[in-house]
Amino acid sequence: MDVDAGRGAALGGALPTHSGELPLTRRLRSLLTWPTTDADPVSALIRTHRGIHASADASVLRRAYTIAENMHRGQFRKSGEPYITHPLAVARICAELGMDSTTLVAALLHDTVEDTRYTLQALAEDFGREVAHLVDGVTKFDKAFYGKAAEAETIRKMIIAAGKDVRVLIIKLADRLHNMRTLGVRSAASQQRIARATQEVLVPLCDRLGIQTLKRELDDVVLLHLQPEEHAGIARHVHDRPGWDAYLDDVVAGTKVALRRSRVDAEVSPRPRHLYSIWKDTVAGGHAAPFDLPRIAIIVDGPATDCYAALGAVHGLWRPVPGRFKDFIASPKNNLYRSLHTSVCGPQDHTVEVLIRTEEMHRSAEYGIAAHYRFPRAAGRAADRADELAWLRRVLDWEQETVDPAQFLQSLRCDLAEAQIQVVADGRQIVLPAGATPVDLAYELGTDRGDHCLAARINGRLAPLSSELEEGDVVEIFTESDAESGFEAEVAPRGPRREWLGFVKSPHAQMQISRWFADHTEPGISIADKVRLGRATIGLALRKHNRGLASDLPLLRLSEELGYPDLETLLVAVFDRAVEPEAVVLQLIDLVDHRQ
Repeated sequence: MDVDAGRGAALGGALPTHSGELPLTRRLRSLLTWPTTDADPVSALIRTHRGIHASADASVLRRAYTIAENMHRGQFRKSGEPYITHPLAVARICAELGMDSTTLVAALLHDTVEDTRYTLQALAEDFGREVAHLVDGVTKFDKAFYGKAAEAETIRKMIIAAGKDVRVLIIKLADRLHNMRTLGVRSAASQQRIARATQEVLVPLCDRLGIQTLKRELDDVVLLHLQPEEHAGIARHVHDRPGWDAYLDDVVAGTKVALRRSRVDAEVSPRPRHLYSIWKDTVAGGHAAPFDLPRIAIIVDGPATDCYAALGAVHGLWRPVPGRFKDFIASPKNNLYRSLHTSVCGPQDHTVEVLIRTEEMHRSAEYGIAAHYRFPRAAGRAADRADELAWLRRVLDWEQETVDPAQFLQSLRCDLAEAQIQVVADGRQIVLPAGATPVDLAYELGTDRGDHCLAARINGRLAPLSSELEEGDVVEIFTESDAESGFEAEVAPRGPRREWLGFVKSPHAQMQISRWFADHTEPGISIADKVRLGRATIGLALRKHNRGLASDLPLLRLSEELGYPDLETLLVAVFDRAVEPEAVVLQLIDLVDHRQ
């Protein structure tokens, strides 16, 4: 879409006019009076933008800036600066990311609809629906009308808009980054509140989009306002660490020699951590002093296979540290981050961290979803863009299940705050929150499978549905339809159990379970259903041992030996987990084998 296609709504009403002039005359006059020196506040923006997109149209940026400046004229930030400095700074951040002209125009105008008399309809007429959608997506709801629900409604609206165009989130992140850069003029209470909200929602969103170049700065400025003393201590450590540069120069030089010997063409450079990363590792490891290992990055000029050749060269030069190798090329992170990570005992026996990736992987690691706009001719694999937004599609799926915006915001915060793992099910990788259970997985595979989930096998072994899954687990989910042929399929499925709400992790599973109980007002499960499902559970457990039951007679004998008054009581005990199914099955097999 051509963002310069619109014309008159703003230029005909917002700008100063001279009676008798035609709209085209006014436009030409305003273009001629724009300064072209470095004093022009738009010139730096245009230089940055054209440094990445050489053929970009500068006139549309000038026109958007003029409208924004006129609309915000007379408004000031809490720092005392003219308000226009903020949208201009947001556009500069977007330009430095390499975003397209449409995004920059929307960034310049992103507060006009919210804070001035410029309407969304006028904006659409001047710059088209695409820009209007982006601006509307980041426009906050009025607190005077929505009250306490304003924040939740705004976040919900932004997420829905991002489902249609992810650039909404990029503008929002740039907006928050500039606000965080200038947060010092706010009260201490406001600094804490805004920094906490940034940490809970915006930083994780930035990570999900893979834009590490923004996330690093957001991390550090959040640390500055939430933990000022720790921030100052880490900053002093980074400034004062002795011999750091000289040591890294030796590591880089040795690595280059080893790569040349292995005929691997690559750039090698120091890769220091940002302050928050050092602080996080220091706190997590319980270290008294800042924990900051020297680190280098190897950017391979070649295919992904050359990364493994580089890894071999590094491991041939220095002894690898056991347990510190991670292959995010074969198994990318959920935001499609790809790289090899290893640690080695470098010169003087100091542990050195090493990152190895291709140039394309490096671009993706730095710019994430923005890389598609910054490097349109080298955007990587065609499937990547859709995969990068898989998490957003999941959020939108359970957003539709949530009527209450406050519940949606809380669920979003929980979802973003959780670390994530990947497990394998149905022959594909599934991303789940850390600590997720087979029930979470079942609902991720489909609502029907979740509602009817009966048992799970983890890495080939039957396990309780409350078991916490771990990275790389291979999981099979069994539903009532998978039970033995003797299972009473004609009885209506019972659905989920209330106790699942005590251990499921994913918002999707929580909402589906809660919705099921909201839709079903029947009293608790009947004894008959417990008997039916207890028998099905034993049938599934027997499968592990390649066994089955031709009749209930062995079970009846076992119930007598275990002291149960009848078979039904044993089956209810199995369902209620008063006795473990595996224990019952082992005793059942022993009973049958010894009586044959």
